[in-house]
This record gives sequence, structure tokens and C-alpha cells, in this order.
Amino acid sequence: MVNPGADGGVLPLLPERVEGPLVWRDGQTIDRDTFIAHVGAVAGCLPVQPFVANLCVDRYHFMVAFAAVGLRGQTNLLPTSRVEGALAEARAHYPGSVSLGDAEVGAWIADARPAAAVPSPAIPAGHVMAIAFTSGSTGTSQPHRKRWGELVAGARLAERRFQFGAAGRPTVVATVPPQHMYGLETTILLPLATGLPVHARQPFFPDDICATLAAVPAPRVLVTTPAHLRVCVRAALRWPALDRIISATAPLPRPLAAACEQTFETMVLEIYGLTEAGSVASRRTLTDDLWTPYDGITVEDGWIRAAHLPQPVRPADVLEPRGANRFALAGRQADIVNIAGKRTSLGYLTQVLLEIDGVEDAVFVRPEASGERQQRLLAVVVAPRLRREDILAGLGRRIDPVFLPRPLLMVQALPRDLAGKLPRAAVARLIGELQGAGPADADVR
Repeated sequence: MVNPGADGGVLPLLPERVEGPLVWRDGQTIDRDTFIAHVGAVAGCLPVQPFVANLCVDRYHFMVAFAAVGLRGQTNLLPTSRVEGALAEARAHYPGSVSLGDAEVGAWIADARPAAAVPSPAIPAGHVMAIAFTSGSTGTSQPHRKRWGELVAGARLAERRFQFGAAGRPTVVATVPPQHMYGLETTILLPLATGLPVHARQPFFPDDICATLAAVPAPRVLVTTPAHLRVCVRAALRWPALDRIISATAPLPRPLAAACEQTFETMVLEIYGLTEAGSVASRRTLTDDLWTPYDGITVEDGWIRAAHLPQPVRPADVLEPRGANRFALAGRQADIVNIAGKRTSLGYLTQVLLEIDGVEDAVFVRPEASGERQQRLLAVVVAPRLRREDILAGLGRRIDPVFLPRPLLMVQALPRDLAGKLPRAAVARLIGELQGAGPADADVR
């Protein structure tokens, strides 16, 4: 058997048998053989360049392009967004790269027809299938190489943890883009590595999410973020039956998890992951404070180790071991604040803020220090039904007064990206605009 993390050997693009549809798209289904035919058509049309920025919005187009790029021996670039700044950043790292979007992929697959009983093509396990970029939530976006074997092994560990095979092949509907590591694993690699079906849309508004879920048969899995879950809970819609909800990209407050389980009548599971290592642990937020690593992944002395990872990974978060290979998150290394001899983390303060009834979104920020003077913390809050005094009173009952934010800035929305992340630069720009100054550097969570 090929070691998925080894440089030698090959791994198939798809399982040899996929029962039922692989993808749901525009009211129709796409099977395994059609997908392989489409991949071959795109592979034959790709320009001869080592790096291809995969900018497809349609999840099926992305999947076809992702596979075709790998089969051609090229590498997918996965910029954090399609805005010019993110693309320019990717091009700076990889000059000469080309971009590929929905228009090209749609045209190239239009006339492709499947052949019966086509064997799955294979890709070398050591091939660098993709270069994923961090979101920029803790600073400058950084690239990370992802080998095909590493990606396949991570998807199989996720399938084992969430027991998708035992759930009657649920269909995945996701609000997150495939360019983000969370979206890539759950909506591209799980279908490729295990045959799990997925819907091609990336719905955004609650009505769209509800309609997309209703368009596929049960069992269904919703892959999403806390930001999307907040608006879905408030939407008061009649939701289709869900097998489960999976959330990631930001901490999920326990009150929100409880509201989701009541609204959707299903369990809410949370993933802990990072671009460097992919998803590594999970928990049921409502009942468990601790995280349990996937089978074969260990967390020790602040390092994450697994056979499929090329090297141990030290995350930006502080992972506190709690026995039997479980851990608690104690905030980011750079999140720790010390004011008047008292310590806490920005992540914990943000979590407390989000748990105040009426707060829809929020973030605590540590402004850049001015000279020798330690500045007070700052918070940006979305809470249209509350006054500043209400929020400060709620915080005052939970945290030490030295950590109360001054100022507390009220806004209509935070600048989250499509994956639900808060890019550090975007928050800094927002604060600068609100305070009537230029963008200032800030640590955000």
C-alpha cells in the first residue's frame, strides 16, 4: 500500500466505485465518469505554466480544474480571495503564473462526453497539488505547499472522524469557498478521496442556504462558519432535516451552538485546523470544552504531529494538553495581553463579548503601543439592538475592569472574508476609518 505521505507511489484521483452522484449542480447530478471526462478535457486545454491560480466560484468547476491541474503536473494556487491585492500577492510569490476561472472551465467541458467504466487517473503522492495561503487574520498571508498524498490522507482522517461512510453518504452543502483550506478539505478533497457527494453552489444568505439544502436529498451536512450560523438562526426559516452541522474558521460560542442545535434539530460539530496542517481535531461545542485530535494525530509540547505531514507543525495558537491526547485552546501566542500585571487573551475576550445577548459579531483588538504607555484595548461590535452601556455592563460582569475596551466601536458589519475570517489589515483599515485616522496596525482574533 502506498504511504500517502511518501514522495514515491501514486494515488487515484477518485475511488474506483462511487455509488450515486458525485456532485449536485443546477438541479442535475454529475457522476464519476462524467467528472473524469471533464477533467481530461480541461487538462488538455491548460496553458503550459507551472502554477495556475484556481479562481473558480462554481465548486464543480473548481474541482474539475483542481484535478486537471494536478494531472498535468502543475500546481494550483489558492489565493485568499479574488480581489486584485490577493492575486498580486500570489503572483509576487510565483511569477509567470496564470489564472483560471469559471468561463474557461465551462467552455472547455461543454462538449466532453464520458466513457463507460473509465479507470481513475492517478497522481504521484509527492506531487505539490496546491499552494494554500493563510487568511491574513494574524498578519501577512503566507503560502504553504500541499502534496497530493498529504491532502488525501487528511481527507480520509476527516471521514473517519465524522463517520460519513456510516451516515448513508450524506451530501455536503457549504457556505465556504474551496480556495480556503477548510473549504478545500470538506468540499473538494472529501469527494475526491472518498466519493462523498457535494453541492456545487456556495450559498451566502439564509434563504439561499435553506434552498440549496432542500435541493439535495437527506442525509445532509451543512459546512459553514459561526458568522453564517448567527444569521441563519435569526432568519426564522423552516430548515430541511440535517444530519449534522460542521463549523470552523472562528471560535463558535457555546450559546450560539445551543441555539443552532435547537433551530436545526441536529448536532453542531466544530473543527480545529490551520492552513499549515489542515484540520486536526474536533469537538461537539455544546457538550465539550476540549478538542480531540483525529486518529493518528498527536498534540504534544505545543506541536502537531502526524504520519501524513511532512514535518511537525507548531500552530500560532496555544494548545494546552489535558490528558489522553486531548487539548484546550488558550488563545494565540500573539493574543496574550498583560495589563496592570493581569493576563488574558484577545480570543477569550472576544468569546465573552460574543456571548452577550444581542451581540451579533465582534472582535477585541490590541492597538499598537505608543511609546512607553500601554494603551487600552479596543473592541469593534455589531449589536444593532444594544447601546454601548449595555455591552460594557455585560462585559463588566465577566472580565476584569482593566480589560474593558476603550473605545468600543459600533459598526453595521465586520469585514469578514468569504471563509468567515477577519483579515488583520481589513480590521485595521476599518478602525482607522472609524477613528478618522489612517490604517493602524492591530492584532485581531
